[in-house]
Amino acid sequence: MAHGDLGVVTQFVEQQPAIVNAAWDWGGGDWETALGAAAHVGRRDIAEYLLEHGARMDVFAAAMLGEVGILRAMLEAQPGLRDARGPHGIPLIAHAEAGGEQASDALELLHVAVAAT
Repeated sequence: MAHGDLGVVTQFVEQQPAIVNAAWDWGGGDWETALGAAAHVGRRDIAEYLLEHGARMDVFAAAMLGEVGILRAMLEAQPGLRDARGPHGIPLIAHAEAGGEQASDALELLHVAVAAT
């Protein structure tokens, strides 16, 4: 649902607000939240809606949204996050790429972090 339909996401959240932090187990340790789904497909509108309704920011959403301050702080605290993989094994850097132009600074930060290793 959160991969591509803001209207459906809105309906679900209005009916069951706690769903913003629910996670689906695809099997094999592949857990995905609605925010995680929006983040890896670059759906800024869905991600922002979920965050406004209580979803918990994570490193993948921060990268896609171009939240460089958050991303930098997380990487400084946990440098290994540069190699993190989100839902479906999608690398952190791919989330920044999915954010397009609005995430270009986040993408640059991740390129620098990867090159530094």
